[in-house]
Amino acid sequence: MTEGEEAPPGLIRGTPSATGAQWLAVRVTPGASRDAAMEALFAAGSEGVHEEGADLVTHFPEGSDAGAITRLLHEMAPGATVATEWAPAIDWSEAWKDGVHAHDLGALTIAPPWLAGQHDPARTIVIDPGMAFGTGEHATTRGVIRLLQGVIRPADRVADLGAGSAILAIAAAKLGAAWVAAIEIDGEAIPNAEENIARNGVIERVTVFQGDAATLLPLIAPVQLVLANIISSVLVNLLPEMAVALDADGRVILSGILREERAFMLGVLDDQGWRVLGEDAEDAWWSVAIARR
Repeated sequence: MTEGEEAPPGLIRGTPSATGAQWLAVRVTPGASRDAAMEALFAAGSEGVHEEGADLVTHFPEGSDAGAITRLLHEMAPGATVATEWAPAIDWSEAWKDGVHAHDLGALTIAPPWLAGQHDPARTIVIDPGMAFGTGEHATTRGVIRLLQGVIRPADRVADLGAGSAILAIAAAKLGAAWVAAIEIDGEAIPNAEENIARNGVIERVTVFQGDAATLLPLIAPVQLVLANIISSVLVNLLPEMAVALDADGRVILSGILREERAFMLGVLDDQGWRVLGEDAEDAWWSVAIARR
């Protein structure tokens, strides 16, 4: 291709044949279409997606059609912004670890196993970020843990809805909860959650339940605290079940909410009789601690 010549459809400048690169790097800013964009990336053949703030980042092997991937994203996630470029060949099985750090969040630190030895075990949550069911690398998780320190009380019974890796359940236990129910509907996440609970030494206070949160929450009630890091539409549907499951002075922490949804969520909370105890915002995400009026 000569200088000034237009790149044909599905080909971008700096192709593998020109640069020796072997991976197509794709960065998506999905806006309100996050779940659809994630689905599109996996449909296009991605084997793993990394969340960097509001963006989704992944890589495809040499020979991938950048144009086709972009078109699929625009079709399945309208409004998403897609950037692609060819990147040098890297052993991603190890190189990704360079971008993972320990996160100091007040009374607790989240650390991957290879950094955990540098921190106090009593206040460190050790989570392998290579497991895709919830790590400290996402702002929503950090938002809940920051708010949690201001609302949890000694001997609380806690329900963690959509527990994933059980990172929030572990945090609650390390902050003094007497018992935590880690509720997760995805059976593939359960072994990872149980492994993390054992690794962090809280197996006697955290129990994993597989099933739907709306069904299981009434069965473990009453609780003094509910944690829910889930998309906003699911949170809204679960609010009535949370209200019934709580003690009179119970609290809830909600996360997984985009900043742009804050006004809508505050309106829903007010209409349903909740008051705000505290808020947290990081990157594109908003978290809130609430209690019944």
